[in-house]
Amino acid sequence: MVAEISLDDTFAALADPTRRAILARLLDGEASVAELAQPFALTVRAVSKHVGVLEQAGLVTRSRAAQKHLSRIELKPLRDIDRWLDDYRKLWEDRFDLMEDLLRRNADRPE
Repeated sequence: MVAEISLDDTFAALADPTRRAILARLLDGEASVAELAQPFALTVRAVSKHVGVLEQAGLVTRSRAAQKHLSRIELKPLRDIDRWLDDYRKLWEDRFDLMEDLLRRNADRPE
């Protein structure tokens, strides 16, 4: 049975800037932990722990290719965040529309 990944798990994993940077790197494609560790002043073991947190949150999956363990980004948790943000995005868009209307009305008024 696959455990349900919650938004809390996803946000907790994304709270760390190193993990966000690892995800950004994985947008370019699969990578080994050693490759992911290169830009950081961290040990490979520390980066592996970060990848493990991302994996537990469902943001990364690992596979084995020959002697390498490769990590790849998983988009489902990010889509879940995007769906959660939809209501807030709509709220901000509506407010920006109201502000635009107000600014337009004020610009059209004679001084």
